[in-house]
Amino acid sequence: MTAAATRSTAHSIVEASPRAKAFAGGLVILYAVITILPLLWIVATAFKSQSDAIAYPPKVIFEPTLEGYVNLFTVRTRQTPDFIAKLPPPATWYDKLVREHDMVIAGPSKVVPRFVNSLIIGFGSTFLAVFLGTLAAYAFSRFRIPLADDLLFFILSTRMMPPVAVAIPIYLMYRQLNLTDTRLGMILLYTAVNVSLAVWLLKGFIDEIPREYEEAALVDGYTRLQALRKVVLPQAVTGIAATAIFCLIFSWNEYAFAVLLTSGEAQTMPPFIPFIIGEGGQDWPAVAAATTLFVVPIVMFTVLLRKHLLRGITFGAVRK
Repeated sequence: MTAAATRSTAHSIVEASPRAKAFAGGLVILYAVITILPLLWIVATAFKSQSDAIAYPPKVIFEPTLEGYVNLFTVRTRQTPDFIAKLPPPATWYDKLVREHDMVIAGPSKVVPRFVNSLIIGFGSTFLAVFLGTLAAYAFSRFRIPLADDLLFFILSTRMMPPVAVAIPIYLMYRQLNLTDTRLGMILLYTAVNVSLAVWLLKGFIDEIPREYEEAALVDGYTRLQALRKVVLPQAVTGIAATAIFCLIFSWNEYAFAVLLTSGEAQTMPPFIPFIIGEGGQDWPAVAAATTLFVVPIVMFTVLLRKHLLRGITFGAVRK
């Protein structure tokens, strides 16, 4: 067999047929549609009126309105038509929208403070977990630590326990330390939960970075910390980015501890969204609007780091 024939045969084995490519592409498109359809429905519900949101069969074509967002950001009170008629003309478009339902705006809602709490707690705990996880992973990867395998298994075992199993002890401890309903308490708790994941993920990335790079830096006069900062971290950026995304997703969506340990000052969005009550029951357009806004930061963060994420989840670090 000639070399050309050998290359042709090898190419035919690796190269997928057009039918296989079309089938694989169809599966990917179908999966993407099924995955994104609920999110699109939530986004659309945020622009529906309350009657359209609960209509059966569900309405796909409807007249869009910002009523859900207005209800999300304001507190309203119902008034009589005579009282509404005596008021001066509405100063803003949302005042006009509210008065069409015989209501007036009594003040802002609590959604903004809850959203700020989610930002501070989510990103704060993610930064701490990744920072501590990077240092611990570097130590496990580069130094001989007694009982290292046992310590790594113990760190991983903290992720095996369901949160409800330690909810009461944590609540009693936090109450004794005056950390209940505080941002600091939630940041420390989420950091403790996420640091095990960060250690295990980052250790795998750092193991793939050749030691010779650090040794060369140390020979050139760098200290160990300087070698870590200037040699290891730039090459581990894909792993750090992927780890940060996974840690942020947990902190951003966590519900059980947020319900148990927060009630007002440090309450985040997950326990706040289900209790958005409208007149006569659940205000589904406002709930959908809050869910849409809640998803935006995590989507933006993931999109910004998407290149690192794609390489990170496939362990795309530098190899020997």
